[in-house]
Amino acid sequence: MSAPNLPALPSDGTAEIRSGLWASTLSLFASSSTLVCCALPALLVALGAGAALSSLVSAVPQLVWLSENKGLVFGAAGLMLAASGLLQWRNRNAPCPVDPALRQACLRTRRAALQVYWASVLLFAVGGWFAFVQPLL
Repeated sequence: MSAPNLPALPSDGTAEIRSGLWASTLSLFASSSTLVCCALPALLVALGAGAALSSLVSAVPQLVWLSENKGLVFGAAGLMLAASGLLQWRNRNAPCPVDPALRQACLRTRRAALQVYWASVLLFAVGGWFAFVQPLL
């Protein structure tokens, strides 16, 4: 028995916009891990707070694993940022609903997703600086 041919539901673009916001938020958390592994320890040492860093490492020993595997952390965060950027690019012209209130909500969500994405890219760049460039100087 075959499935009946159902008409396609019209898309108002909100699902695509929401997926872009979720992807941007996920990439924000991924790029925050690059700060935790590399930028935070460097900042604490630069401020002369080595004792605070050792207390932090004893309280959260996973920080050592993040620092030892910074290539993996940055690789995963970079892939998530690339996927999020691709979704942002794909959704840049996604349709919004005709209703003025829903349209404004759609445009606000699109703008928020883009801001979160660029904040993620900035965090990734700061973490990358402290992980890979700063040790060479």
